[in-house]
Amino acid sequence: MAGQVEQTKRKADPIVVPSGQEVRFLDTILAEPGPEGLTQRFRFIAPAIARAGGTIGAEAAQADMEALCNDFALPRLAQTGPVPAQIIIVLSDREVAFGEPAPEATQYFEAYSIDGDRCVWEPF
Repeated sequence: MAGQVEQTKRKADPIVVPSGQEVRFLDTILAEPGPEGLTQRFRFIAPAIARAGGTIGAEAAQADMEALCNDFALPRLAQTGPVPAQIIIVLSDREVAFGEPAPEATQYFEAYSIDGDRCVWEPF
């Protein structure tokens, strides 16, 4: 995929987020600078957001993504190289190849800037 310069993928233990659902870290993707500068994506598998049988809606998922940005992504930035200008948190009900269409998947995306030690939501 054009623009993808680094991808790190690891097996991870489940992460409990404010909604109570367990999510699993999938990978992080460091992309070339965009309009906001260097962007880093942290992608997570969250089966509870599925359209069929899911129990977590968009509003609860949004709070989960903010928590993942603050509590998971920010502490790991120093380990990944240059500090990005923007963090994108992605929740998906299933593993999806980066940059590939997956109309059957439920996915939520939120963008954040970094203000000191906190993530600040940025509308797309």
